[in-house]
Amino acid sequence: MAASTSGYRLGPDAGRVLIKTTRAGLAAKVGHDLTIDVARWSAEIDVPAGIAPGATAGGEMSAATVAAELDLGSLVVVAGTGGARPLSDSDRREIESTMRKILGGSGPTAAFRSTRVIPAAAGGAIEGTLTLNGRSRPVRLQLTGPAAGRYRGTVTVSQSAFGIRPYSGFFGALKLRDEVTAEFEVDLTRAADAEPASPDR
Repeated sequence: MAASTSGYRLGPDAGRVLIKTTRAGLAAKVGHDLTIDVARWSAEIDVPAGIAPGATAGGEMSAATVAAELDLGSLVVVAGTGGARPLSDSDRREIESTMRKILGGSGPTAAFRSTRVIPAAAGGAIEGTLTLNGRSRPVRLQLTGPAAGRYRGTVTVSQSAFGIRPYSGFFGALKLRDEVTAEFEVDLTRAADAEPASPDR
């Protein structure tokens, strides 16, 4: 019989997920490095029973599992740095429309499922599988823990590994780099309780 677990649900009320892109190409100076907010996302963490969501990471946390889903139709451009001129509201709308086309419309999602949690005093790492655009690839999220119950993490992925062709304009002179970085910050003490897992699960 498996040990019982407790579940915790996370969403925008308990954290934030950002995607950061950088530019390349001969005309890179006219483009912008973008910070993009994922407005709709959810995550669920199952931990061994008796461990509070704000507890300091320890050996028992290695038994935790993490699952997350990002609604890529909810991407919002929140900042753009560099470029020949400041990013306008019209630019933001155009970029968001282009992103939806590249990612397959208004309903694409990215899903992550952990395979291994590696706790450490400073945060640790989570290894797992990212599924995007119908393809699944292994990824590793690096974590830091700035305060009890709060975690920040980063992961860099290659768009082409998931069959996504990075944006290119001006006949290829301006394009996004293949690698994009996702950054997230969550406060586990603000997580909602999920339905406890069955002892036989």
